[in-house]
Amino acid sequence: MSIQTRRERERAERRRLIVTAARELAEAEGWDAVTTRRLAAEIEYSQPVLYSHFTSKGAIMAAVAVQGFAELGAEMRTAREAAGSTREALAAVGEAYTAFAQRRPALYDAMFTHTVDLPFATPEAPAALWEAFGELLRAVEPIAAKDDDPGLLTETYWAGLHGLVTLMRSGRLPPQAHERRLALLIGHFVPHGTG
Repeated sequence: MSIQTRRERERAERRRLIVTAARELAEAEGWDAVTTRRLAAEIEYSQPVLYSHFTSKGAIMAAVAVQGFAELGAEMRTAREAAGSTREALAAVGEAYTAFAQRRPALYDAMFTHTVDLPFATPEAPAALWEAFGELLRAVEPIAAKDDDPGLLTETYWAGLHGLVTLMRSGRLPPQAHERRLALLIGHFVPHGTG
């Protein structure tokens, strides 16, 4: 192995370590606790080493968000593929999405709540973002009417899911009725007895 290859591998490992430490610290204490000084102490590297990998905390959050989109996309794909009917697929994707948000609140915040320097809905968006949206699209597309724009319909379903998650997490909606709300949302997209 060449010295260059070894250095690239070590650099990638340091980057992975920084992202992992940021995720763990954010999940344990919230994003306010994630500072370059704190991360440097956690991973036992100097702040200049962190800055050689990431220009800011926002860049670290963006890397965390991309990981989150990859994970969310995989979870939604597994749920969709295990479902039988169109309605079951839409419900399974919705349940996977909301469960992910509840299980990983700091990760969800990096992906959808905090401002991060990631291009969304553009050709420059990272593949993980497109793949996660693609899983939502594959669940919604079969229910789109002939004159519907499947992308806009998917965005509307996603907005409904995000709204439910956000309002429940902030205490504005009681969590005990979450399953009923999700069923209502899905029912408006695919009425019982269809799909």
